[in-house]
Amino acid sequence: MSIHTSAKPLPFVSFLSLSFFVPDLRFQGVAKLYDLKPELAIENGFVETLKELVGDANPMVVANAVTALMDIHLASQALLESGSEVPEEVTKVEWHITSTILAKLLVALNECSEWGRVAILTQLARYKAVDEKESEHICERVVPQLQHANGSVVLSAVKVIMIHMKHISAARGDLEKLLIRKMAPPLVTLVSSAPEVQWVALRNINLLLQKRDDLLQNEMRVFFCKYNDPPYVKVEKLEIMIRLAGENNVDTLLSELREYASEVDVDFVRKSIKAIGQCAIKIESSAERCVGVLMDLINTRVSYVVQEAVVVMKDIFRKYPSTYEGVIPVLCSNLEELDEPEAKASLIWIIGEYAEKIDNAEELLGIFVDSFSEDAYLVQLQTLTAVVKLFLKRPDRSQPTLQRVLDLATKCDSPDVRDRAYIYWRLLSTDSGAARAVVMSHRPPISLPRTTVSPAVLEELIGEIGSLASVYHKPAETFVGKGRMGADSMRKNIVDQDEEASRKAAIQKVAAGQQAENLLDFDDAPAVEGVAPTGIAAAVANTPGVSKVLTSSNPLDDLVSIFGAGGTGNGFGGGGGGGSGLGGLASPVGGNGGLGGLDMFGSTPVAAAPTPAQAPNPPPSASQQEDLLGLF
Repeated sequence: MSIHTSAKPLPFVSFLSLSFFVPDLRFQGVAKLYDLKPELAIENGFVETLKELVGDANPMVVANAVTALMDIHLASQALLESGSEVPEEVTKVEWHITSTILAKLLVALNECSEWGRVAILTQLARYKAVDEKESEHICERVVPQLQHANGSVVLSAVKVIMIHMKHISAARGDLEKLLIRKMAPPLVTLVSSAPEVQWVALRNINLLLQKRDDLLQNEMRVFFCKYNDPPYVKVEKLEIMIRLAGENNVDTLLSELREYASEVDVDFVRKSIKAIGQCAIKIESSAERCVGVLMDLINTRVSYVVQEAVVVMKDIFRKYPSTYEGVIPVLCSNLEELDEPEAKASLIWIIGEYAEKIDNAEELLGIFVDSFSEDAYLVQLQTLTAVVKLFLKRPDRSQPTLQRVLDLATKCDSPDVRDRAYIYWRLLSTDSGAARAVVMSHRPPISLPRTTVSPAVLEELIGEIGSLASVYHKPAETFVGKGRMGADSMRKNIVDQDEEASRKAAIQKVAAGQQAENLLDFDDAPAVEGVAPTGIAAAVANTPGVSKVLTSSNPLDDLVSIFGAGGTGNGFGGGGGGGSGLGGLASPVGGNGGLGGLDMFGSTPVAAAPTPAQAPNPPPSASQQEDLLGLF
């Protein structure tokens, strides 16, 4: 490391004094200095020096200067968003790419290291081109980066092209098609990487296909699942195959999905069967073939296969109503195979929707009515609605079933089930026409959503390709706090959550203590004068022994008498006249056994056995009082 004597200012001397073997250390030091003491970095001219070094002849210097300026820009934005007082010069720290800087960045792009390229490409993605010609120029200069061996460079290049390609006019459609064609092979190459890299690439490809579904339209076979693929990779490949499905490749896809449905991984089998239903919903011409595949799977009589196929058939009926009614008897014949709530609810929906075409609909629904109280809430809701539909279609034959299910539903624990039962009951008792309009209203056919996020969020995520935001399919602010790295905000959120949890725990503890009304807690605040006790406190305070304690000058003497004066009755310290209650307290209901003599199990009341006469207890000694104090 050599020191150069120069007439240049201190910042230049400090930068140029280091060897080019460690060029990034200088720029990282400036970014760290700005993070700790921004006014010091500005006053000594370090930030301005970084801006000047963007035009350096050394590509490594340019890349590191861009990285440091990007960190400084983010730190400056974090200071402004924090709301704290900052010097005026700090608020004026901005760095924007101009046309001159753009040309220098494009020149350095092919010469710097791989992570330097990522930094430059990130800045190019944030740059707003002045016109269409500049956008075309950026795309043409970035295309060679698609051949890089580093996956991060490839994804960053794809991000830049996707952002600037939308500014290319329709007149240059040939250039747009060329760019799409050049992006496909690098993305396909990423799919053959290690499983972890595969998954990241697949998540980004899923996002890109939501924006441009023609990006990989001829690459369906690349995404076929291999036997040794991890489950998380298989799931992502399934989603991408559905997005690439079309009339020209649906037969190949169905054959592949049929093979997946015979594997040993139950969760993957379920998702494969669901993918068959999504093909039927997306491609109308393939619906009949998809239904045929589902019927073949149902005939295997494998429990989880049958149940998932029933759920999928429900969705197909919602897409194509009154089209595949011939499969309903096959579905109903597998009723005994269903033990999952979603599968049961799906079959019940099908029976209720086509009740007029099923001869034994009352019998089938009666099976679910018999087990109504034990079923899940989802099944109860569907059973209730299906029976109402059956009544509206066959009022003479199904009225007993309707009355029975309404009685059960109005006594159900679920408020949703109870509320729906009362609504149906009132509708049917007042206006059957209104009930028919509500329960049997026309519903539009379902469709497969083209995107999993809103268009605005999709645009934002396209600009974050290659980052965690594009992997999570969520904007960065939803999982990263504010600040340069978000650490301060996330730490504050954790502290706030801990404080909130402690506060709720304290409130619950206080509430539990108030409900218990512990008579032995002598440290409680004194009762408010003129306010009568209620609930358990009133019942206990009215008993002779406790009222004596409450009004006595020495509560310990009377407290001992409470536990020592009683006989050996049937309860805990049961005395005479009170039955077998707790501590011989007289029950407001009666003198029978149990809790106040209530016959909770339907048994015949038994008279309390007479208790022998008890001799009066001698007054407690001082040692007994001390022992009692030691207990508490």
